[in-house]
Amino acid sequence: MRTFATRLLLPGLTTLALAATGCASTAHTNAAEPGSPATLAPTAEGTQQLDVAAAPQGAPTPTAVARTRTGKGPVKSSLKVASYDKVNGRAVISTAPQRSSAAPSSSPTAGQPVAVGDVIASAPAPGAPDGLLAKVTEVLGRTDRGTEVKTASTTLASVLNDDKADGKVPVDPASVTVEPLMKGVTFSWAKGQGVQFGPKGATLPLGSLRLDVDASVDTAQDAPASAGASVSGFVQLAPEVEFSYDGSSGGGLGPRSAFLGMSGDWSSQWELKGRAAASTGAPKRIPFAKLHSAPVIQVGPVPVVVNLDLTCYVQVEADGRVTLDVQQDVKGDFRVGGSYASGKGWTPVSTSAVQSSPVKASVTAAGRVKGALGAEASVGLYGAVGVTADFAPYLRGEADARASASTDGKTSVDGSWAVHGGFDLSGQLHFELSLFGTPVIERRIPLGTLNREWLLANGRTAQ
Repeated sequence: MRTFATRLLLPGLTTLALAATGCASTAHTNAAEPGSPATLAPTAEGTQQLDVAAAPQGAPTPTAVARTRTGKGPVKSSLKVASYDKVNGRAVISTAPQRSSAAPSSSPTAGQPVAVGDVIASAPAPGAPDGLLAKVTEVLGRTDRGTEVKTASTTLASVLNDDKADGKVPVDPASVTVEPLMKGVTFSWAKGQGVQFGPKGATLPLGSLRLDVDASVDTAQDAPASAGASVSGFVQLAPEVEFSYDGSSGGGLGPRSAFLGMSGDWSSQWELKGRAAASTGAPKRIPFAKLHSAPVIQVGPVPVVVNLDLTCYVQVEADGRVTLDVQQDVKGDFRVGGSYASGKGWTPVSTSAVQSSPVKASVTAAGRVKGALGAEASVGLYGAVGVTADFAPYLRGEADARASASTDGKTSVDGSWAVHGGFDLSGQLHFELSLFGTPVIERRIPLGTLNREWLLANGRTAQ
């Protein structure tokens, strides 16, 4: 998303009672998906269909070694990356603990675990916190820690070769680290076997993580003390990593198809009250938490490290000196990513379905307001960013006086008013997606700014 994708909405202005319009919730779907992953062709001779699953828990993920010098694909091994120096590309590959030995030898020995041409695909290791995907260019010899080698960057195509893989892997919520950016933010999650964390853990669906925020925000410079602004509510997410690869290109350059993306279910409830400092008309973005996870997925024997980042924020935009009191519930799903097809190149994928249920909204004073609870998300491989996305469900309202409403049907309006719900989705594909072995993207490809908006309620009343 995080980066990434969120499912919330936020302040609007005037009233917001769908009860007043005769419906309790409205569904809205946004689909701009010019490139879904290509369907995998029947497995050809010599091509394997690799499973895509979460890496085993409770033990270090073994290093996969592709014996490219003999034309063989990746094999599972007990090798580990004992250390890695990114500056000079040197790595130490170890097997079992070894006795101390003399200075490194100048030539390889028969017992060396790797050879020139081998591809190393490793889970996070010392010096390589985002994992390692590299090709051995020189074997330097033995040390007391293992075999030291020189490496150069390479691609997944060099380790997956002609094989195929396609699957979704849920992100373990326990692997997510959270950095609160303001006071009043709490984090909780729930997973299988009854394991829970945080004050809200007992109420969460399995596999979900949740951020609760209850904090004050800056008010307009001339706002009275009684107009103090605050934000409260939660965002709940169950993210998944989507990965597919089809290397059966028939001798062509690069794979036949590939896909990398993030998807999941979202729900949120949020309230903004008071006179926030956004009376100049310029959007005021207030990040309140950063989330990071580096899940390791197993593509056959190959550990693929996926990096996910998500920054949750509140954004308020207003052109008048407006005091708000807005609440809303949102539920839905999302999918963002990049899809590659031979002959067509990379294509952005972005879909979203949202159901919004207004609780209440009121605005005092004339003006316009647009409020969003959104998220900036990014997803990539081995520490490189592949796809970024910004998803921001919002409420937008305008009034020429005072308007208020609640779901019990009670309204109070003086003047004209209107409230709209909607969401913005934007982002881009990055050249780092060439890690799949596809041609380098020489420029960033925008996902395109997608917007869907719908009228929640409006009216005109004179008292």
